[in-house]
Amino acid sequence: MSTLFRRVSPYWLWALLSVPAVLMMWSSLTSDDARVIHKLLHPSGETSARLLIITMMATPLTLLFKGWRGPLWLKKNRRYFGVAAFGYALLHTVYYVVDVATLQRILDEAPRLYIWTGWLAFAIFIPLAVTSMDYFVRRMGTGWKRLQRWTYAAAVLTLVHWAALHNWESPMGAIVHFAPLALLEAYRVWFWYGRPRNKQAAAV
Repeated sequence: MSTLFRRVSPYWLWALLSVPAVLMMWSSLTSDDARVIHKLLHPSGETSARLLIITMMATPLTLLFKGWRGPLWLKKNRRYFGVAAFGYALLHTVYYVVDVATLQRILDEAPRLYIWTGWLAFAIFIPLAVTSMDYFVRRMGTGWKRLQRWTYAAAVLTLVHWAALHNWESPMGAIVHFAPLALLEAYRVWFWYGRPRNKQAAAV
C-alpha cells in the first residue's frame, strides 16, 4: 500500500480529480434538457465542498494516524485537492450565473444568506488558488501560511452556504459532510493545546 501511494503521479491525480468536471461540462454542452445547468448547480458545488473538506482533513489525520502513508500522502498532495476545490467552485459559480441569466436577478438575490456566503467563500478561494504554485510559496514565505488560514473562513462560509439553501430546507447534508472535519479539527486543537504532556517533554 505504501508503494502505491509513492507511485501515484500528480498527473494521474489531476486526471482523477478532473473526471467529474469533464462529465458535468459534457452534460451541460450536449444535454437536451433545458434545465441541465440548473441541475448541475448542486453536484458542482457539493464536489467543491467535498474536496475542500478532504484538503482540510489532511493535517489532523496525520496527527491522528501518525506514520500512516495515506494521511501523509494526502498532506503532501493537499494543494492539488485545494486547487481542484476552487476549480469546482468556479464551475459552480459559472453555472449559477448562466442559470440566473440576468445581472439584475444576481443583484436581487445577493443579500440572501445562502447567496452572499457563497460569493464570499468564492472570493476567498481566488487568492488561495492563485498563490498555490510553488513560486508563491517560496516568494511569500511565512505570509503564505497566514494567507492559507483563510481556508477556515471559506469552509465556514461554504457550510452556511450549503446548509441555508432554500431557507434551511435540508441542512443535514451539509452538516453530515462537515461534521468529520469539525471533529478532526477539534482533535487537532486538543492535540496541540489540551493533551497532557509529561514534565520532561514540556521542559524540552
